[in-house]
Amino acid sequence: MAKIIDIKAREILDSRGNPTVKSTIYFDNGVYGDAAVPSGASIGTHEASELRDRDLKRYSGLGVLKAIHNIQTIIKPALIGFDIDKQEEVDRLMIKLDGTANKNKLGANSILAVSLSYARCSAYILKLPLYKYIQKIYSDAKEIKQVIPMFNVINGGLHGCGKFNFQEFLLIPRVGLSFNDALRMGVEIYQSLKRNLKEKNFIYSVGDEGGFTPQFSTNDEVLDFLITTIKESNYSYRKDVYLGLDFAASSFYQNNFYKPTKNGKTLTKNEYINYLVTFARKYHLYTLEDGLYEDDWEGWADLTKQLGDKAAIIGDDLLVTNKKRLQKALSINACNGIIIKPNQIGTLTETLEVIKIARRANFKIVISHRSGETNDDFISDLAVGVGADFAKFGAPARGERVIKYNRLLEIYQELK
Repeated sequence: MAKIIDIKAREILDSRGNPTVKSTIYFDNGVYGDAAVPSGASIGTHEASELRDRDLKRYSGLGVLKAIHNIQTIIKPALIGFDIDKQEEVDRLMIKLDGTANKNKLGANSILAVSLSYARCSAYILKLPLYKYIQKIYSDAKEIKQVIPMFNVINGGLHGCGKFNFQEFLLIPRVGLSFNDALRMGVEIYQSLKRNLKEKNFIYSVGDEGGFTPQFSTNDEVLDFLITTIKESNYSYRKDVYLGLDFAASSFYQNNFYKPTKNGKTLTKNEYINYLVTFARKYHLYTLEDGLYEDDWEGWADLTKQLGDKAAIIGDDLLVTNKKRLQKALSINACNGIIIKPNQIGTLTETLEVIKIARRANFKIVISHRSGETNDDFISDLAVGVGADFAKFGAPARGERVIKYNRLLEIYQELK
């Protein structure tokens, strides 16, 4: 039908001004497709390896010329001549070429760039929108449904500059809204939040993911301010919109202790879990992501036992889009939701495999961006194609976030 005749790769900048990989695949019928790979700031230690040059003379060691070299000299020769619509075969070959458990040789960023650009080309040549091509190869998605956006409107922890350590404060529109209405709600509350911060004379900037970074002192102060803003936006908290948190607890965990506020007390594991349970119940949190350290399996199971019937307990650093870690979580009931980030595992095939396992376990599926994003909107089509419950793309601000929300608008308009 069509054969790969060339693969090119280049170093581009992500939304934080750091280098990342972009690849383009060319077919003999004139079709070509590209993909760019994001990068995280809050990175789980069990994620697939992101290959960086470590040459301090360029980009403080963050260059990706080695990753690009691997695409040109190892991946490209192996894939020349491949036809379309052989996603799993292409991905498995790249995994074999790498030959390591964590993609340490070629780099997950090298492999993923080629995996996603190959999917784009296959969809185009088959005359399918990308989300329908993903639905085709995923096979478990029986119907296309409305994805619920999760808006990161306040940034703390590694993404912010305040005194509170919780990383993301999320607005979550209620189930049942059209995506258009859910997006409009998020935008209206986000703009109200901006006005309120100005009126209250808060000093703030905008974080990596588009959320505001005001100088709040405590986590409670942030949530109280958000609930007030929701009411002033003519919406009802816990009726129209809910709140969720990404705690990123690994970032404030050390030597079996947790420190949820930068200037506050250090808590033992049991004290911290009690604090989390009280905090979640006080604010009726809808989702709790990465509430505990990424290898505190016992703590995760305890938290899920106490709150899992009331909220989605979501693993990100805990699971890192990894089949083995997900299966361990299932065996001890460590959580009931999963963040999906393709660059945590390195291929589209492995990403879909993890989603299938999670879906069959009735997990909530959240397709997520990274803090260092690009203008690639692949994950929007991924969210629709696999029938995800949520899409977490940041605030409704900054071009690299908005392009993903706009792609979802385009998809749902097309489906009408």
